Amino acid sequence: LQTIHHRSFHYYLKNGQGTDVASRCHKHEPFEQAPMYVAVLTYLGFGIVTLFGYLRDFLRAVGLEKCNIAQEREKQKDFVPLYQDFENFYTRNLYMRVRDNWNRPICSLPGPVFDLMERVSDDYNWTFRFTGKTIHNVINMGSYNYLGFAENNADFLKTVADKVRQYGVGVCSTRQEIGNLSIHEELEQLVANFLGVESAMTYGMGFATNSMNIPALVGRGCLILSDELNHTSLILGARLSGATIRVFKHNNMQSLEKMLKEAVCSGQPRTHRPWKKILIVVEGIYSMEGSVVLLPEVIALKKKYKAYLYLDEAHSIGAVGQTGRGVTELFNVNPADVDVMMGTFTKSFGASGGYIAGKKELVDYLRTHSHSAVYATAMSPPATEQIIRAMKCIMGKDGSTEGLRRIRQLAENTKYFRSRLKEMGFIIYGNNDSPVVPVLLYMPAKVVAFAREMLARKIGVVVVGFPATPITEARARFCVSAAHTRDMLNQVLDCMNEVGDLLCLKFSRRKYSPQPDLCDETDFELDS
Repeated sequence: LQTIHHRSFHYYLKNGQGTDVASRCHKHEPFEQAPMYVAVLTYLGFGIVTLFGYLRDFLRAVGLEKCNIAQEREKQKDFVPLYQDFENFYTRNLYMRVRDNWNRPICSLPGPVFDLMERVSDDYNWTFRFTGKTIHNVINMGSYNYLGFAENNADFLKTVADKVRQYGVGVCSTRQEIGNLSIHEELEQLVANFLGVESAMTYGMGFATNSMNIPALVGRGCLILSDELNHTSLILGARLSGATIRVFKHNNMQSLEKMLKEAVCSGQPRTHRPWKKILIVVEGIYSMEGSVVLLPEVIALKKKYKAYLYLDEAHSIGAVGQTGRGVTELFNVNPADVDVMMGTFTKSFGASGGYIAGKKELVDYLRTHSHSAVYATAMSPPATEQIIRAMKCIMGKDGSTEGLRRIRQLAENTKYFRSRLKEMGFIIYGNNDSPVVPVLLYMPAKVVAFAREMLARKIGVVVVGFPATPITEARARFCVSAAHTRDMLNQVLDCMNEVGDLLCLKFSRRKYSPQPDLCDETDFELDS
């Protein structure tokens, strides 16, 4: 093993696994810090809004302002409260003021462009009413439609329509009863071949793939080491399992190894017995940061300390790698080194559901022990066929190169969009290969103004703030798609440049060169 000191991380590289200089370049993910005044103004903004929230709560308590949020009935005051008054403080005083930026109703195919139903509020966002007008051709920068398979092209969807005629739209049974169709088994074999593993099992819901399968793999007496930025479905699954959970710093191999070493040396609390299992849980691409897992280093630590690895590729499968096979292909690692491979079909494949893949023994075990396998309704036939169609297209089994073209187009669009944003002076997070592009906005007022200004220019964006992000790191999250044309991206970038100047959002102090990023070997100190 070789220890590499870079930005206070300890990376472990195993020789002979393709983790050469090129793969090290994927790991360089600078998280630029905003100037100090930005953090101060952000805290000040939240403080002012909070103070006005307490003032308005006082006015509601004395009857000078109407309270529209759900409250306990007078006759139920002695019951255990159904609505926690203090917990709703953020919702009624902060979120309601900006609620028009979320849950916007779409009335068309959510492809690279969509149509939006116009709505207005007469009571400061407590309720909305539709105006009857439609905002046409809004550029969609928020959907996870990475490869553009969320489409309604009749020629592409012919096989899906045929399956609807043959099987209907629902199964109304579990796989273990009478819901196991031939196309389900075809899909599972195709997924296993695509990933290069022995076996795979599919599920009708991506969220439940994590939340219901982790409890089947670990329980009391087991230890889960979870990245601090893991998705809610992984967190819920870990909590439901009953296993002990410890959280390591995001993508920090030094933090992960410290916890592994402590777990192996000290064992379980009080008894100091060895842990039954140690499961490392990470994601391929983190959906809020756009960062990519340091997979070769995680695998090296997993092998060193005899742990298991659970890899969630919801955002990375289909979106990265030369042929769309995710982070294992991006880093050129053996898929067999990942004990549990998980992914979803809701993003790159334009459908719904998820999968678990790995060794045949693992999949056979989950078929009889996973709640989402035993109790959940089987995947819808048209959704199953849509996944098969998209995966065959990516693999070239449909006799065309359309799948590879989309993968390359996505990579090209991602690099172009990221490089232009950096040139403009925005602070963005994540890996250069990641189609998830977070643009930091910081201040709560600017988050709201940004979303409204972009929609006024017919750009649909997703904005995210506290508590979904750290309080000083509110952001807009752009999702690049292969379906975006260069003209669409240029239009978005032109609007970004205009709104960035208008709202003073260009916080970056770095000088960006349009030259391609090169891996600087001087950034690494190698200790044998």
